[in-house]
Amino acid sequence: MQHLLDEFDKVVERRGTDSGKWHYFGDDVLPMWVADMDFRSPDAIMRALHERIDHGVFGYGHNPQALREAICQRMARLYTWQIEPDDVVFLPGLVSGLNIVCRAIGQPGDGVLVTTPVYPPFLTAPTNQGRQLHSALLAVEQNGKLLRYTVDYDAFADAIQPNTRLFLLCNPHNPVGRAYTRNELLRMADLCLRHDLVICADEIHSDLLLGDTQHIPIASLDPEIASQCITLLAPSKTFNIPGLGCSMAIIQNPQLRQQMATASAGIVPHVNVLGYVAALAAYTEADGWLAALRDYLTQNRDFVVSYVQAHLPHMATTAPEATYLAWLSCRDLNLPTTPQVFCLERAKVGLSDGAAFGPGGEGFVRLNFGCPRLLLEEGLERIRKAFGEQ
Repeated sequence: MQHLLDEFDKVVERRGTDSGKWHYFGDDVLPMWVADMDFRSPDAIMRALHERIDHGVFGYGHNPQALREAICQRMARLYTWQIEPDDVVFLPGLVSGLNIVCRAIGQPGDGVLVTTPVYPPFLTAPTNQGRQLHSALLAVEQNGKLLRYTVDYDAFADAIQPNTRLFLLCNPHNPVGRAYTRNELLRMADLCLRHDLVICADEIHSDLLLGDTQHIPIASLDPEIASQCITLLAPSKTFNIPGLGCSMAIIQNPQLRQQMATASAGIVPHVNVLGYVAALAAYTEADGWLAALRDYLTQNRDFVVSYVQAHLPHMATTAPEATYLAWLSCRDLNLPTTPQVFCLERAKVGLSDGAAFGPGGEGFVRLNFGCPRLLLEEGLERIRKAFGEQ
């Protein structure tokens, strides 16, 4: 494993490669914003892509049965969750999936429940599809300089309106880094079942577990819950292949699968052949790489937490249980502008603006620590110096 850890320490030059992450800001800015890691993908994925490219023909793709079966085997092995190959629906991206689900469930004008702060497409997908956004704030506890978020069940229940038809769950949660416990998931599921809400669970970060964290798919808890669930997954964040566009939904209820198919018809493109190839290699040949990645990201998480505690006296941070995203509070800094703009202009570090994550996000920034330690340390040092001069 050590040689893999050493590989993660290597800085890969990404400028001049049409990278959205590295070209969004100026050349003097260190980008630590979008959920795109700065690591090379596993060798197994590279080999599989080279073999497919050498074939030389790139016609329309057909989703491979081997990939369906690999997903079923993975769910059984990791979570003792038994699904069938026909339960897997392939999608070109998770954001597409969120929008399709919002279109598929209920009617225009119906409500979609989210808990905030949350990944921005959760806030836009409902309104894109003519639905009403119903939101409930997560509860946050602060212990010294550490933040920890939990579900406020009273706020959750109060946000459910007579016309609410769908709950969008983010687990592990982006941006607060929670991997919800069995009890938390059961309580949310119970409220949803009582009000006949479909649950769409974005579990794209479920492989990015830090320390001894365990992930529990909400649909794996109980067959009754599963019948009301659409689970969105992808290898994209885990194996750093988001540009290849291969995601999937696990839907065990045939009626929900048909509703998704109807909502997708004619407007959602098929997954491309290289996306399928990369996903199959990721799920069948890259477990060793993933284990090393988790170790490296856990060390990076611990580095961020220690750095904030030691060198950023007026900031607080989450200690994420999963994802490679730190959620930093700048509310006590009395900045002349938003913390995202301040870090961009003064520190030359590009972060995500907390306000974009909805209510509860104002005064925060999200920092991506999925990068070599050298870049992480440089980014934090730039921030420290900027705040020191403020």
